[in-house]
Amino acid sequence: MNIQLLKEEWLKNEQINFSGWDFSALDGECEEERTPWSYRTIVREHLSEQMELLDMGTGGGEFLLTLNHPYGKTAVTEGWEPNVALLKKKVVPLGVKLAFVGADDCLAYPDNRFDIVLNRHESFSVSEVKRVLKPNGIFITQQVGERNGKRLADLLLGDHQPAFEGLNLRNTVEELEGASFEIVQAEEYFPDQTFFSMKALIYYVKVIEWEYLHFSVDVHFEGLVKAYKELTSKGFVLNNQHRFLTVARNVKE
Repeated sequence: MNIQLLKEEWLKNEQINFSGWDFSALDGECEEERTPWSYRTIVREHLSEQMELLDMGTGGGEFLLTLNHPYGKTAVTEGWEPNVALLKKKVVPLGVKLAFVGADDCLAYPDNRFDIVLNRHESFSVSEVKRVLKPNGIFITQQVGERNGKRLADLLLGDHQPAFEGLNLRNTVEELEGASFEIVQAEEYFPDQTFFSMKALIYYVKVIEWEYLHFSVDVHFEGLVKAYKELTSKGFVLNNQHRFLTVARNVKE
């Protein structure tokens, strides 16, 4: 193992550009175990054509458009400017209503506006979700929990503190129930994630920067060497993920 050559190669990997939310560069070099549930299937089970729908943090609207929900009954929020610009060209002309949201505790929609609110991997304020939902409206959210990526972060960065401490199923259910939501479904799982190359691993941790704060090849070279030794001995580097899902009904008069 030539340490200097490895470092030079990893420094090049660190410079690979990432655009949009495209992880195709990891194809064949990283695998993620699926959750026991399907977010798409659960959404379809609760969604009907007559519903007024809000998709929080819709990104570029990729998932939303696969639902084929009537555009006139569809609204979205987004807080990242490049995605907002994309949505204005992609979904607004279809009749979808768009609201820029800088803070999730302030949704720019009136009270009792929606029959169903969707939220996948986006932060949210329970009180705001409750406010915009109609009585008996449905809130479906899948979240990335506090233990996501902990094994890899500990390996590379040392003793790592989670980016979203306290974000887990139990706390979320307690908060929803405290706001008079009825829990219809609650699931939590810790899928494995495996990296088959250092290039894929470095690319990933640079993109998911909020979980691997201040990561760099120079600063965390020792941790990368540990990961490389695991890769050469086992054929992969193991990481963990943390996902949980809740479906809740808004009990509101």
